[in-house]
Amino acid sequence: MSKKIIVKVGVCNEKGRSKAMKIAAVRPGVNSMSIEGDGRDQLVVTGEGIDSVELVNILRKKLGHATIVSVQNVEAKEEKKEEEVKPIEYVGYYSVYPPPPYYERVFYDPYPSNGCFWF
Repeated sequence: MSKKIIVKVGVCNEKGRSKAMKIAAVRPGVNSMSIEGDGRDQLVVTGEGIDSVELVNILRKKLGHATIVSVQNVEAKEEKKEEEVKPIEYVGYYSVYPPPPYYERVFYDPYPSNGCFWF
């Protein structure tokens, strides 16, 4: 079961936000992460088997302040079933466009070296 963890981090600049994302990126089980919220101070991490307490403790060590806002179970998205491909319906001889014209190209060397012609 996938989890969505929202952590409020005490960062006020872009350098701190990128550092928080780097810390979350190397944790096992993380599939995606983003920075959200009005003050861009919430780190949203989704994935399977993520230990939220361990993540927050590491963020506290590295950044100074981190608080769990919410932990939610997220159901995996069902894969869309592939639609069956319908065969092309032929109308008379042509399907949609007529076949391209057939041209036979013959190349001759005006100065053959050994008397052979290449077709």
